[in-house]
Amino acid sequence: MSVLAHSAPGASAPHVWGSADPWTHALRTGRGPLFLHRRDGWLLPLDVERWCAEPDEADRTVLGRCRGSVLDIGCGPGRLVGSLAARGVPVLGIDVSAEAVRRTERAGGPALVRSVFETLPGEGRWDTVLLMDGNIGIGGDPAALLGRVAEIAGPRGTVIVEAAQDEELDELVEVRLHDGRRAHGGAFPWARVGLAALLRHARAAGWAPRLTWAADARHFAALHR
Repeated sequence: MSVLAHSAPGASAPHVWGSADPWTHALRTGRGPLFLHRRDGWLLPLDVERWCAEPDEADRTVLGRCRGSVLDIGCGPGRLVGSLAARGVPVLGIDVSAEAVRRTERAGGPALVRSVFETLPGEGRWDTVLLMDGNIGIGGDPAALLGRVAEIAGPRGTVIVEAAQDEELDELVEVRLHDGRRAHGGAFPWARVGLAALLRHARAAGWAPRLTWAADARHFAALHR
């Protein structure tokens, strides 16, 4: 899985991210450094090496909770999509990066170059939707994103979301991609939410927690409608 992709309607981030040379280079080489850069100089490291590797133990706790058909939003290089496809699970990854989609396909999984805010195959019928590796930040509005996911998932569908380590973290920032030397491209909105904040946003969007868990210092929630 990768992380960042897509944006809310009307924002420019899909074009920024989908054509971002540092991200394309990171996907092709399978390594960073790569960061999200805030105007005040703050840098958030992006875990490119992990995303381009095989699923780790924490990932496997998520894979084991996927039921039925699975949509991976912001699939990145496709470690989860490829693993699910190898198990015979009906799965699709979407990402605004063409290179991410190519890597996902090479990993053995189907994927489309698509934003979550565009029309998607199987809308209203997906059993499990994944928002991993910080992808709850897409568009800078977690409640709006979860509202969109409610349109995508089936009536009894589940969304599995990865939250930030800081449980109370709830912030909206404008960021650019940074390769460790300089920032690239235009700024786009991004949200970071810990578990407590995630559950507040989820309730506002009509989701309720089914289960929360932690693995290898990563935090997850499975939500149902």
